[in-house]
Amino acid sequence: MQLLRDDDTLFAALIARDPSYEGFAYVGVKTTGIFCRLTCPARKPKRTNVVFFACRDTAQEAGFRPCLRCRPLDIKPPASEALQTLKDRIKAEPDRRWSAGDLKVLGYDPSTVRRAFQRQYGVTFAQYARSQRLGLAVGTLQQGGSVMDAQLDAGYESGSGFREAVSRLIGDAPTRMTAHQILTAQWLDTPIGAMLAVVDDAGVHLLEFAERKALPTEIKRLRERAGPIRFGHHPMLDRLAGEVEQYFSGRLTAFTIPVVQKGTAFEANVWNALQQIPVGQTRSYGALARAMDRPEAARAVARANGANQVAIIIPCHRVIGADGSMTGYGGKIWRKQWLLNHEQRMVTSQSQP
Repeated sequence: MQLLRDDDTLFAALIARDPSYEGFAYVGVKTTGIFCRLTCPARKPKRTNVVFFACRDTAQEAGFRPCLRCRPLDIKPPASEALQTLKDRIKAEPDRRWSAGDLKVLGYDPSTVRRAFQRQYGVTFAQYARSQRLGLAVGTLQQGGSVMDAQLDAGYESGSGFREAVSRLIGDAPTRMTAHQILTAQWLDTPIGAMLAVVDDAGVHLLEFAERKALPTEIKRLRERAGPIRFGHHPMLDRLAGEVEQYFSGRLTAFTIPVVQKGTAFEANVWNALQQIPVGQTRSYGALARAMDRPEAARAVARANGANQVAIIIPCHRVIGADGSMTGYGGKIWRKQWLLNHEQRMVTSQSQP
């Protein structure tokens, strides 16, 4: 698979800030001696003043210095200052009710912040903060705290408003919270976009890119199959975040974290077969069906592949068309290509002495 396209294609990607080349192409600017990611927010140079590289090492060997704005030597693209600062503030003060005035005091334009969170996580800043606040409140109730304590933790002045919000979140009234097993959700940042993770003590129930159109449907199905969900912190989330970070940094080819997503017996068999596809390789739907001794079930295999809710760990991205085409991928085709390229590069680097 050719990792570096022709210069005209790469220049078009540079102008469009196309993230599909993240980690696989860099641009050196001759007039400044600096090299950048193609997604760098800096003003774009003229076509005659750029040269492209397949990796960071070759850019540095050619005498180019890393850009201080897009930081191409880092594994993940830097989040906007506002995004990272506000996430840290929410983590430090999860019970705080944020207002537009609070953002202005910190020097941020509320509409800009709203767009940044919407672009990264698919939710506004207010929705992001509210989900963390409600998760804290649900945790208080799970630990045997009173409804009033949880209501105050969540920053709700109205008891009825708090009950309505929690009921929407988990599907039951707060007074019956301790009877529930609650799944825990959190956002994970990766080099190719944010992912939503949902876990419990047993393992991972869901791991999907925020932009997946079917994500709301998947969350609804997960609630029906496994139980209510809250945002919060959980040791299994810490373990998952660590393995995901190692995978994207090229240091992990086999996940060890348990997966506990629920499906039919046939879907479970397909998901198990997906995990048998070696890193750096692909299979067609027909080949996967034959490997399962179900050669007539290629279409059913494709449907089960699409029903997978644990991306990357259960590698549905390794299934392609019989003609070698990328076919569909809920996380977007460019991410599927990126993941396959990334895995091929991992295999190549590990085979070198």
